[in-house]
Amino acid sequence: MYILCYSVPMPTVSATHAKQNFAATIDAAQREPVRIQRHERDIAVLVSADEYEKIHKMRVEELIRLSEENGRYAESQGMTDELLEQLLADKG
Repeated sequence: MYILCYSVPMPTVSATHAKQNFAATIDAAQREPVRIQRHERDIAVLVSADEYEKIHKMRVEELIRLSEENGRYAESQGMTDELLEQLLADKG
């Protein structure tokens, strides 16, 4: 299972600070994720575009892996394309 986890504490700023210092907050996010809080509650994490692409790619890869795993399990339990088509036709 894919879990995004940062083991090093990330910088945390208030939403007001992020808004008032937007350029600096974006610059900081190019180096490491920046947690944004409102009333001491996490509301967002700002990451660089490169980091976002890495996260997105890992999520897609995990979805593909889980789909393939589920397909193998269904097949091991006797599911065939023909049976699936029949089951889906019965629902319509």
